[in-house]
Amino acid sequence: MDRLVTLVLMRSDGTVLGALPTFTATTPWWPDVAEVVETCRAIHGIDVTILRLLDVADFDPRGGMGGKVIYVAELHGAAPAATTPWSAALPDDPLRARWARPGGPARDVAWADEQLIAAGRPRERPAVQMKTWNLSSIWRLPTAHGDVWLKAVPPFFAHEGAVIHALAAPTLPPLIAFDELGRTLLEDVRGVDQYEAPTDRHAVMIDALVALQAGAVGRVDEILAAGAPDWRAAPFGVAAADVVERGGGELGLDERRVLDRLVAGLDDRFRALAECGIPDTFVHGDFHTGNVRWTETGPVIFDWGDCGIGNPLLDLPPFDRNLDAEHRPTARARWIEQWTAHAPGSDAAKAVALIEPIATLRLAIIYQRFLDGIEQTERRYHEADVPQQLRDAARRATEERR
Repeated sequence: MDRLVTLVLMRSDGTVLGALPTFTATTPWWPDVAEVVETCRAIHGIDVTILRLLDVADFDPRGGMGGKVIYVAELHGAAPAATTPWSAALPDDPLRARWARPGGPARDVAWADEQLIAAGRPRERPAVQMKTWNLSSIWRLPTAHGDVWLKAVPPFFAHEGAVIHALAAPTLPPLIAFDELGRTLLEDVRGVDQYEAPTDRHAVMIDALVALQAGAVGRVDEILAAGAPDWRAAPFGVAAADVVERGGGELGLDERRVLDRLVAGLDDRFRALAECGIPDTFVHGDFHTGNVRWTETGPVIFDWGDCGIGNPLLDLPPFDRNLDAEHRPTARARWIEQWTAHAPGSDAAKAVALIEPIATLRLAIIYQRFLDGIEQTERRYHEADVPQQLRDAARRATEERR
């Protein structure tokens, strides 16, 4: 589904200049802006930086996006003759991301340039804006020794760079620099993203993550100190009760009763989970095949902003749900096999059964954290996710009782 794109132009000082005529972007995904920037350059001969989403309409309700999309863009240079007046308000929002404000992306690129110069590999050509939305801003920076990737994330993901640094391993992207604002500078990793991964690679991906997690069991305090959230029993129980209370308004009465019972029983469930013998360590938080790139030497795992501390089997259900149904039993057996090997005497199979509703509640908590930390016009990315995950948690808890 194509995007029909309208850009509202502003200067670096925030002065609104007007809007450009609508044009078509063939890629449907709202955060992907490289084509938008290039098409604007081809049509109007201008350079812009996409700042943020302003409004959308007529998009695919099933999640395919597309539709009529209005972005706010920062213009570099003179406004083209085709610019028309724009009278609608562009109110400020205290939760607006740094890179969604005029001058914000330029400051991020300037920081990256400083790091590259310090590393002896300065940027050689213009930075290329690839993606922008409420969860990240991503730029490709060409250097004489290959591309480098700049990623900026919001405060609730700001521990990503510190976690990558702490876990440094061949199965993580090579890190050049990071800072406390949530900016990371990463080496290019040549390979193929595994959204459509061959089934024989599933086990290799699972093995890679479990090996990292098992090796980090003694580093829980270090990872927490980096800013990673705590998903162990006590803090998780508080967060779960909060998300059910705040996000359960759209749920049916029966669903809400099931969730209330689930939350009330979390202490007992976590005690039973601890008795299974799988030690707490880091949880990647968004582990699925699409966050793995396959290289000549095997898998490299990306997107560590969702990383937290808790039972590592919290990573199983999200991975599982991204597989075709017929491949899930084999993958689950691999998780059980690997944790049985890394934690001798444990009951990994029982832990897998116990963790399913917890993992789904965790996703609801994560999406609520997004909603609490992003500006109003960007909430449409996630506003349906909290009730969806709560319904799923209620369904899984109901199935468990049968």
